[in-house]
Order: sequence, then C-alpha cells, then structure tokens
Amino acid sequence: MAGSTAAVLALLTACSSTGGRPDSSDDGMSAGSADTPRFTVAMITHGPPGDTFWDLIRKGAEAAAAKDNIDLRYSSELEAPNQANLVQNALDSNVDALAVTLAKPEALAPNVQKATDAGLPVVAFNAGIDSWEAMGAKSFFGQDEQVSGEAAGQRLKAEGAQKVVCVIQDQGNVALESRCAGVKAGMAGAGVVETLNVNGTDMPSVQSTIAAKLQEDPSVDHIMTLGAPIALAAVSSADNAGSDAKIATFDTNAALVSAIRDGSVQWAVDQQPFLQGYLAIDSLWLYLNNRNVVGGGLPTLTGPAFIDPSNIDAIADYAEQGTR
Repeated sequence: MAGSTAAVLALLTACSSTGGRPDSSDDGMSAGSADTPRFTVAMITHGPPGDTFWDLIRKGAEAAAAKDNIDLRYSSELEAPNQANLVQNALDSNVDALAVTLAKPEALAPNVQKATDAGLPVVAFNAGIDSWEAMGAKSFFGQDEQVSGEAAGQRLKAEGAQKVVCVIQDQGNVALESRCAGVKAGMAGAGVVETLNVNGTDMPSVQSTIAAKLQEDPSVDHIMTLGAPIALAAVSSADNAGSDAKIATFDTNAALVSAIRDGSVQWAVDQQPFLQGYLAIDSLWLYLNNRNVVGGGLPTLTGPAFIDPSNIDAIADYAEQGTR
C-alpha cells in the first residue's frame, strides 16, 4: 500500500497544464498551472470548526484546487447526520465530484452510495479506510488507523509505559476508536490501556476531564491523545493534577512544535493532513480530466510517521507556515 503513495506523488509531479484546452497536440496535463475545464468539487468533512488539523486538510485542498482550476466548496459538520445532509446538498447542487470523510460510515453510506450510483466521482479521505470501497468511492487517502495505533502502542511499550489512557475526543468516530484499539494491541503484554471519552469541542471540559482522571488514578504514566489540541490541553491537565504522566499524541500543529522541543509532549504520529486534502482534490481533477484512478483499488497511505525531538527541526518551518 505504501508503494501507491510514491506512485501518485510521481504522477502528480507530471500532471499539470501550462495552457491550452486538451486536444490531440496538447492534453492539458503537462507541468505548470492547469488550464483544463473548470469543475466544481464538494469537500465534506466531519471536522469541527476552528480545529487546527482540519485547517491543514482544507489548506491542502485549496492549494490543489487553485492549481487545478477547481471551484472548491468546503463544508463540515461534526455530527454524522448533519454531515450526511451536506452530502445530499452537494448532490442537489449538481457538483461534478465529491471528496468526503467517513468517520461514522453507517450514517454517511446511504447518501454517498446515492452519489456513486448516480455516477458522481467520489473519493474518501482521512477516515473510512474500511468502508470506502463498499460505498463505491474510487480512492482513499489517509492512514490505516489500526496500524498507526499499533505503531504508537509499540513505541509506548518500548519506552516502558505501564498504564496508558487513550483519549477519544469524538465518541463513535471509527478512526479514533481504531487508533485506541491499535494502541492496546501494540501494548499487548506490557501494560494496561484505558480509553477516556472527552468532548473535543469544549477544551476547558477536555482539560478538566483528563485532570480528574489523573487525580483519580495516580498510576497512569502516559496519556495518548488523538489530536494536537487535545495533547496541549493534556499538558495543562497533568500540571493541574500534579501528575508526572508523559504525553504523546496523534497529529500535529504549529503549537505542538514548541511542546515537542521543550519535552512537554514526547512525540506525535503524523498522517500529513495537508497531503490528504491535496491528494483528494488532485485525484478528482485527474479523474475528471483524464479518467485516472489513483491507488489501484488500494488505499493511498499518507502516514504514519513519528515526529519527535530528533526530527522536529526538519519540519518546524512547514508546521509554522501551516502545511504540516
């Protein structure tokens, strides 16, 4: 599966147009800025407003749309029924293609299936690695959350963790549930992993809930969060609770750079959200203009990779400019 990522990146390097509508001598797909026909693409996510992770997704999508002459219509709803309604709204507005996250696939499936049954090109990204094919989506861009969780669990195990609390900020989100399940599998035989549900849209509540857990159970030695803002809240939680628990996380943002540098967060698992947004839109442009399908029936993986003090300086500038 990792090979498909390299293949698509090589393909994207060669596939923008310098000008001229496609004809027998100019296929509109050479290097530069696209002058291909303008299409409208809806990107519909489950990202809560103001979340830095989803800002990176959107920024990547906007970069691809600007290059590809795409009219991008981005919208998001954290609650699955509302996200499903956005999919229906996109269908009703006659968009040319759809990129969608599938964090709660059962709720999204009827409307996504309606889109694919009608012949609308659909790609999934970020969440839904186990669901996209059944709904008729053409490609998936993201990480395998179970595999990523296992990698995180194995690292915690190697670092001597004995009791880990895995914090889920959106209960029922299949991607987040898979991460914690993976952490537990990776830690097998070496310690205990408990899950803790918090309301990720209410940071004071997140902070107080984690602090209460640490005060209740002083044996917790590691907090594994599933988003950078949650990790930063957990740092304050540990301070307030007088806990020495170490904090690691999935996903990054600019503020996390300082936290990794000063050791308040040990490391992060990066799935490259900018790349996910970019590839989702660029792959639809490739399909609309040339009927290319990326991935060969397999997901195109954008992670995981670890970011820690050994490599934080290499990506710090990109994080601070909002692309990592």
